[in-house]
Amino acid sequence: MRLLSFLVGLSGLFMAGALAAQTPAAAPAPIPLAPPTAEPENIWNLDLSDGGRVAIQLRPDAAPVHAERIKTLTRQGFYNGLIFHRVIEGFMAQSGDPTGTGAGGSELPDIAAEIHGLPHVRGAVGMARAEDLNSANSQFYIMFVPRLSMDRAYTIIGRVIGGMSYVDAIERGEPPVNPTRIVRASMGSDNVPPIKASVSPRDDNSSTGSAVGNHSSRQPTDRECVSFN
Repeated sequence: MRLLSFLVGLSGLFMAGALAAQTPAAAPAPIPLAPPTAEPENIWNLDLSDGGRVAIQLRPDAAPVHAERIKTLTRQGFYNGLIFHRVIEGFMAQSGDPTGTGAGGSELPDIAAEIHGLPHVRGAVGMARAEDLNSANSQFYIMFVPRLSMDRAYTIIGRVIGGMSYVDAIERGEPPVNPTRIVRASMGSDNVPPIKASVSPRDDNSSTGSAVGNHSSRQPTDRECVSFN
């Protein structure tokens, strides 16, 4: 069974620790904690249905394959309209699943982990995965608070540099009753203006890429995630 959501039970922290011990990653070259100068090509913008834009600086210097996956899916329109399907107060908000269940992903292959020294601090953005360390695909999470126990178990791809108040406003729940949506995702270098929350995520055709609303049709693979609560 492949698990990719985030919180299954209180025993998750111990389970994840055992899993990390079973799948050790080779020690990578140190990655500077301070981000490089922000470049538009590495700024991932998420226009949320709670009314604002979240700007995330991707770290291709630390996780080049994962950063490229985010850019590819964003320009395909994959993230447009997706909900935050698992949002835990005092922990994190998770999205990136076209089924909205925690069991889905894109049609692209899974990605091998890129483990490095970037910490799970407030605003950190990481890739959700199944029990297999090398099973990240399209789902991601944004940390509300630090959770350093997760370091070196998941790939951090960047950090929020603008609009964290809109992250804090994401509707809580597993799943939320009225989930917050990604109205549109775009890369900074594509110069897409912020979209109004009132615009339908499926009806707006000004998104970058040509695959707006054309999400994966493959069957869910029980992608519910390892717990860290």
